Amino acid sequence: MKALMRMWTVLPAAVLCLAGCASTGPAPIGAGGNGAQPAASASGGGTTYIPQQPYDVTPLLHPRNKYFGATFDGVPKDLGPVRRYASQVGRTPTMLEYYLGWGDELQTDQTRAVWDNGQLPYIAWEPHKATLAQIADGSQDAYIKDTAHALRALNVPVAISLAHEMNGNWYPWGHNKATAAQFVRAWRHVHDVFQDEGVSTVIWVWSPNIVNPVPRVALKPYWPGDGYVDWVGVVGYYARTGAQDFATLFGPTFRQIRTFTRRPFLLAETGAQPGPRKSAQITELLRTVASRTDVVGFIWFDLNKETDWRVDSSPETLAAFGRAARNPRYDLDLAALK
Repeated sequence: MKALMRMWTVLPAAVLCLAGCASTGPAPIGAGGNGAQPAASASGGGTTYIPQQPYDVTPLLHPRNKYFGATFDGVPKDLGPVRRYASQVGRTPTMLEYYLGWGDELQTDQTRAVWDNGQLPYIAWEPHKATLAQIADGSQDAYIKDTAHALRALNVPVAISLAHEMNGNWYPWGHNKATAAQFVRAWRHVHDVFQDEGVSTVIWVWSPNIVNPVPRVALKPYWPGDGYVDWVGVVGYYARTGAQDFATLFGPTFRQIRTFTRRPFLLAETGAQPGPRKSAQITELLRTVASRTDVVGFIWFDLNKETDWRVDSSPETLAAFGRAARNPRYDLDLAALK
């Protein structure tokens, strides 16, 4: 995260459709593909194949209530911060964000533990060790396939954002290091490899930074297409200077995105710097997310990194967050959506 720089800041077709695939468009929603591979078992001297039903992510895409998400230092290896946060704010998160460096092995036991703990895993996949051009040209396919196979075998839903904040200039895949066309090719290639490998459990999250600090970088050229994206995960933080309310912080980005897609929004990373406005900003953000039908939820960046974004940076901000978190629109039961 570079917050201070950016904040102004082979199964039959009938089974496939049960796996959350789209019936139209250039690519299925939720990765699509051929579903989880059947498991072999011996029967009567021969081999029979028992299809494993892929987890259907469709009910998770736009639930009636909202995702109450967060990220913490040490997750997903240690889920203690999730429990402490739930005790602090009076509500257990239903989405947990963590980061996967390009080339690193996805720890499936940790991902399953997140899901079993009651959170939708949200993986921010960061290509620090490969360029977007390399990802697009197929030279990284062995790693992409290994990750796809791990997720297919795991068979729990995960949200993935690839190369987040690509419109910024603080990451090696940002607009000053790679082109929008390279980003789109890389995104589509990863999505298509997952599809070809039979992964149908991914919610694909296209995640730009708010446009306020980079107003000359248009977002539309970075859009892979509705068939390749499920959610638009906007990243935006309240700083001591710049935008001080929800409409000013997120409005310009929302309006620009609505010119080329109607996909639901997620606040994929958000937080507020300590200061006299933080309690009011917390209250407004949680109330606005709860009230908007086009926003599926938010992820609070609960870390002390570059500044103290945590909800308990003061007793007053913690109290404000706890009050706002009691909104019944955050009563999301993931188990009931199966």
